[in-house]
Amino acid sequence: MTPSFQIEARCGAARAGTLLTAHAPVHTPVFMPVGTAGTVKGVPQETLEELGAELLLANTYHLYLRPGMETVRRLGGLHRFMGWERALLTDSGGFQVFSLNELRKVSEEGVEFRSHLDGSSHVFTPESATGAQIALGADVIMAFDECTEHPADQKRARESMELTLRWAGRCKRYFEEHKEEVPWKTSDLRRQTSAKRQLLFGIVQGGMHAELRRESAQRTVELGFDGYAIGGLSVGEPRHLTREMVAATLEHLPADQPRYLMGVGTPEEIVEYARLGVDMMDCVLPTRAARHGLLYTSEGRISIKQARYAQDESPLDRRCGCRVCARYSRAYLRHLYASNEALAGLLNSLHNLAYYLDTMRAVRHSIELGDFAGFPSGVRSPHASGR
Repeated sequence: MTPSFQIEARCGAARAGTLLTAHAPVHTPVFMPVGTAGTVKGVPQETLEELGAELLLANTYHLYLRPGMETVRRLGGLHRFMGWERALLTDSGGFQVFSLNELRKVSEEGVEFRSHLDGSSHVFTPESATGAQIALGADVIMAFDECTEHPADQKRARESMELTLRWAGRCKRYFEEHKEEVPWKTSDLRRQTSAKRQLLFGIVQGGMHAELRRESAQRTVELGFDGYAIGGLSVGEPRHLTREMVAATLEHLPADQPRYLMGVGTPEEIVEYARLGVDMMDCVLPTRAARHGLLYTSEGRISIKQARYAQDESPLDRRCGCRVCARYSRAYLRHLYASNEALAGLLNSLHNLAYYLDTMRAVRHSIELGDFAGFPSGVRSPHASGR
């Protein structure tokens, strides 16, 4: 078994375990709030700690453009820069570059792109993207990949997959040569576990073609990474196809290493993917939906902007123990949103993050108890812990 990952319980295909990182252990399956620019929008780090977040995701592309890698490195790495002592994961920036569409040009060497901030020209290569993540000092870093667009025929998906595999080999070589350049200081590792270095994950691509996903998984595993991610999903395909590609990939990933499904999903989806054997997930949905007044509860989704809540004195979710549900009424939350108050985004985000994190804690507990087969998808379990 990989020393950095320990599986402690199984229930069907689902697993409960611990990912050992240099800064802190992470209990899996885990949901990662997305802190794109070193911040989960509108939510302070101390609040994330109170909510029980163990692993945050930050984005290499955005941090590369602002404030810049050397600035973060000189300030002691991303943990020190953002005041976060728990674990961090950085993506490679590949998906963000992919999203630039007309502002990028892909070649064997890497991707030339223009900044969405000022139009300036930049190049990401597997080596530079890996070097940037070493400079940021995240506990888990990702290989640089090409995110295949949807729809893509088999020829196009294979070309993209092959490029990602060649880039993965270059990332691995660069990482092995430069991994000692991480900006951690001994004092930063007060919670140090047995993992004393960054962990590098490879990414499986292959579009919406199960046979390519299988081949990509097998060949990525042959390169030898600390964990494996499933990328290139949630790019516009129907949800049933996403599930098919996840299932087709998982059966070809090592059973004793962490599996990360990138960029998903709704509360119902994260439960379902944990059921399939996914260990790590991230999504911007909890905070993005919150800023638009869409809130997740044990009784379903609520659009707090609706007039029906203007006189509603009840809490948002009676089964939720978060500070929002303990203190504020639906009427007040609706008033804040209708008044365009900044507090609306903060409180809505806090609740949605609490719902996601509580759901995943309940999933872990259910796996440990051996009763995950009966776990209700997307509905808070009575085992969910409060704060």
